[in-house]
Amino acid sequence: MKALKQFIFGGSVAVPFGGEFGLFLARLFIGLSMAFAHGLGKIQDPSGVIGGAAKMGFPMPEFFGWAAAISEFIGAILLALGLATRPAALMLIATMSVAAFVRHAPDDFATKEKALLYLAAFVIYLFFGGGRWSLDSLIVKRK
Repeated sequence: MKALKQFIFGGSVAVPFGGEFGLFLARLFIGLSMAFAHGLGKIQDPSGVIGGAAKMGFPMPEFFGWAAAISEFIGAILLALGLATRPAALMLIATMSVAAFVRHAPDDFATKEKALLYLAAFVIYLFFGGGRWSLDSLIVKRK
């Protein structure tokens, strides 16, 4: 149980103040950009993402379409807040991996570049956690 709590809310890698501020600003911008530029539309009208999951050959396309939509909206909001940062990053890594390597597999690099950039950012938050300026940090300090 302690290992699970450490994964969900666990400490982050210690970085200097400027680094913490940079991680905070990037987390906020990246999370909110993903949520509102990509996730919100899928939540409001999931037919496109469900149809996309079906075209990619996913079984249960409704499930996987909704999983992508929820990941891109709710997961990205959680990331922006720094709440359950690592699990949120893990969900977003899965979604962006599918976007980059399955959905955009036949496309040129310029088309898949955005998914790859988001993927790289989410990997950073999986390793570093939410940082000192996150709700995860506040939760850990209270206990």
